[in-house]
Formats: sequence, structure tokens, C-alpha cells
Amino acid sequence: MSERNGITKAATKSLVWLLILMFGIVGIIGLNKLFGEQKATFIPNLALDLSGGTQIILTPVVEEGKAVLPEQVNQAVSIIRQRVDSTGVSESQINTSGNNIVISIPGTPDENTLELVQSSAKLEFRAVLVASAGTKTTVGKDGSKPIKTSTAKPTDKSDLNQVSAALQKAYENLDCNVKGGFRKPGQVDPEEKPLVTCSEDLSEKYILGPVELNGSDLSNAEAGTVTGANGAVTNDWAVNLSFNAAGGEKFGNVTQRLFPLTEPRNRFAVTIDGYVITAPTTQAVITGGTAQITGSFDQPGAKTLADKLKYGSLPISFTVQSQEDISATLGTEQLQAGLLAGLIGLLLVVGYSIFQYRGLAVLTLGSLTIAAILTYIMIALLTWRQDYRLSLSGIAGLIVAIGITADSFIVYFERVRDELREGKPLNVAVEAGWQRAKRTILVSDAVSLLAAGTLFALTVGNVKGFAFTLGLTTLIDLAVVWLFTYPAFRLMAQTKFFSSGHKLSGLEIKESSGFGYTGRGQFRVGPQVSAGKAAKSSKEAERRQTIAERKASSTQEETN
Repeated sequence: MSERNGITKAATKSLVWLLILMFGIVGIIGLNKLFGEQKATFIPNLALDLSGGTQIILTPVVEEGKAVLPEQVNQAVSIIRQRVDSTGVSESQINTSGNNIVISIPGTPDENTLELVQSSAKLEFRAVLVASAGTKTTVGKDGSKPIKTSTAKPTDKSDLNQVSAALQKAYENLDCNVKGGFRKPGQVDPEEKPLVTCSEDLSEKYILGPVELNGSDLSNAEAGTVTGANGAVTNDWAVNLSFNAAGGEKFGNVTQRLFPLTEPRNRFAVTIDGYVITAPTTQAVITGGTAQITGSFDQPGAKTLADKLKYGSLPISFTVQSQEDISATLGTEQLQAGLLAGLIGLLLVVGYSIFQYRGLAVLTLGSLTIAAILTYIMIALLTWRQDYRLSLSGIAGLIVAIGITADSFIVYFERVRDELREGKPLNVAVEAGWQRAKRTILVSDAVSLLAAGTLFALTVGNVKGFAFTLGLTTLIDLAVVWLFTYPAFRLMAQTKFFSSGHKLSGLEIKESSGFGYTGRGQFRVGPQVSAGKAAKSSKEAERRQTIAERKASSTQEETN
């Protein structure tokens, strides 16, 4: 009795944890739907093929006399795809049409996504020569010294002699807040010349020196918290930069020149599309190939700047040729057909289970129902948190999941039946069958996860969506088998209906006066069976043995 109570307690505990998991996810989504700033939803978003979206066409812009190379366009496609993926938008399509790049984004993209896509010029590092508020300025009128100090040739890229009289006049007359801006769409800035420009928020204007580094010198940028002098992690956010070998050497030389200078010439500016996205002060000579930008950052601000730095480097500049809404490529009919296919597959699995396993079909239906609920709420959670979108290929991955879940409980049921054929009581057969079945289930799901991971890593677009849902549902299958199918079967085994081997239970083991296969490469032979038939059944049993059973049999013979 104590053993039975222990089984009941363990099985109930697993089911409770499953309920906590499910209600916890639903509660998180529900509370944020009611009170959260970022509205959650229980309705999954649909991808480009089912709901349409926005199409942006980018046209390359190069300096006069230079040509656009195919490898430059291909590299730009790769970088823009990284930009879009970094915002959490899924199932986007980024292709080329001649030298143009065609970007199709599902739904209505947010401002951050559009900004990242449209900010398509090269990322550049320039030294700050002059900085002030973004309004009109008259240098020297207030008693300050003129910018240009002599007619001598500049000695380095921080030398104020970089500034010509025309450049100084352009700087003085610049008002960053004038409507229409001061830059032409797709404007290309010569790398070897100084630049008059504004900050991205138009609050500050600059004269910048020639380009010192570009985006190809930067290998990574990540948002993170600042570590204090004593090694303790603070609540302040920063952006950590990593340069490649050539970039680290260049950056070290730049900081060595800037560090002794006074404000604002000890600052370096990072520009995208000609606008300054950040202009931090040099606080030390940095020669290790890494740097940290600190300031009044919160987590979203640090992440936004890190994304711009990481994905802002394009080999050529682009201008937006057009931006328009596009309709779904497939639409409602294909969505309904996909859902109908899934429903038919589900009914076939349930029908087979009723025919083959009778009363155990209750456990089959319960497992499939739990798997469906978990899958739906996980997709809803990803829709809210990661802007996940469900495509037709993703729905195909969900349909495949029905077979994965069915395969798991069929393996388990057959293992239990094998144990019952050996004469074990049901409660013992359920435990022994589980020990044998769980290894097979783990291997099977591991193969599915490996396939899903490979597809997700090596493909893009719709195939990636299929791989994602395949991997997600495989993990859910493992959770359902461990937290529902196995503990529920343990509880059912204690009921009279199943433990008595009722003919409708699906666990009835028929006795026979003849012979029949009992599993594990063995046949049951009745006393009235002739010697010839018994010998024949023995050979058949030997033929059906697994490799492990043959090895065990051989070991036993050697011992005897």
C-alpha cells in the first residue's frame, strides 16, 4: 500500500507541475494583456505569406565613377537580414533584384525596424573637431577664437587646420532643427574630407575629421552592465565594443591622439547615414581591441545603440526607392487548408489509437490535447515577446508534431504490452515499460531536434519557420511525455478497469492454448502444440531477437 501511495504522490506531483507551467504562462500573458505597457495577446501573429506586410526597395548609391559590385550587394543583404532579425521580426524576406535590395516585412513594422532598414549608409568613426548646440552659430563673435588657427597643412585628422573657411561658414549657418534637413537622400560623404553634420536627435552639430575607422573594423557590439572598480556589477548600462586586429590597432592610435586633447576634440563620433549616433569622450588610451561607451543609458537605449553599431556597417550606401504595403502571397484559403490538414491528421491518429488501444485512447487524446495547449500558449508568448509570426511552413511543422507525439506514446504502450505478455502485473509493467521506452523516446526526439537545429542554422525564410516549430514541438513532446503521459498512466494502472485487463482497456492479454509472440524475441507455447510447431516458433523467436537480446542470450549460454 505504501508503494502505491508513493506512486500516486509522485505522479500527482508531476501533473501539478505541468498545471503550474501552463497556468503560469497563461497568467503572465493575461496580466500583461491587462496591465502591461507592451500589450500581450493570445492570438498568434501571421507571417508575410498569410497576412501581407510592408515592402521596401533600396537602391545603391556610389560616388561618381565607381560601380556596384555583386559581392557588395550580397554583403549588404546579409547585414540587413541581421538588422531585421535583431529586432525580433520573423519570417521576413530579403532578396535582390538587380542591384536593388527588396525587403518584405510581415505586418506593420515598428519605427525601430524601419529605422534600422533605412539607415543604410556605411558606419564610420570620425574625430570631433568642433561641437555645439544644433542652432546657428557665429564663431568668434562672442570672443571665442576662430576655428581655423593658421594656413598650415594639417598634421593629423584632429588638426583644426582641416577646417576651411567654406566649411566653417557652412557650420555656422547650419540649423539642425530646420524642417527638411540638410542632407540629400542617399548622400555619400567622401572619407578623406571633414564633414559638417548633426546628431541623430538634431540637438547638437559637429565638424568631424576624415574617417578613421569604418564598420568593417568593428567585430561586435553588445549592451551590458558596467563593472565597477572593485569588480562589482552595477546597475548602469553601457555598450561594449570589440574590434578586429586591424581595427584594434587603428582605434588604439586614434585614442592615443585624442586622449591628451581638450573638449570637444577628445571625442570621437560614430555616424550612420551621415548622422552622429554617438560621440563619446576618450577617457584613456585603449590598445586592447575593446572599448566601452558609457553614459545615461537604460537597457533599451544601450541595446538600440549596440544594434546600430553591430549592424550599421554596409559596404555601400542605399537610398529608399519605394515603401508600400503588400498583400498576402497565400491568404486565408491556404491557411484554412493547412489547418484542415492538421485536423485530419489529428483525427486519423485518434481513430487509430481507439482501434488499436481502445481504453488507452483516453491517454492518447489527453496527451495530444495537452501538447496542443502548450504549443498554442508558447506561440502566443513568443508572439508577444519576440514578435514571432506563424507561416504556412510553420503550420506544417505543427502538423509533423502530431506524428512525433503519437510516436512517443505508441512506443510506451507497446513496451508496457511486452511486459504484460511476460506475465507481470500492470503496475510493474508500467514502470518497467517506461524504463525501456524513455530511452527510445529520447533518441527519437534528439534526432528531430538535431534536424530542426540544422535546418534553422543553415536556412532562411520559410524553411527556418518550419525548423523552429519542429524544434519547439519536439521539446513540448518531451515535456508532455514526462509530465503527463507517464504519470497519468501510473494513476490509470491503479484503477480496477485497467489493472484487471478489461477487454476494452487495451491492456487485455489473451490466453491461448496454442502459441503466440510475447515480445522480446519470445513465443508462448501451449502444451498441446506439436514438437514441429514448437521448434518452428523457437526459430521465429530467435529471428525476432534484438541485438541486445542476442548478446544477453549468448552471455547466459557461456555462463551455463
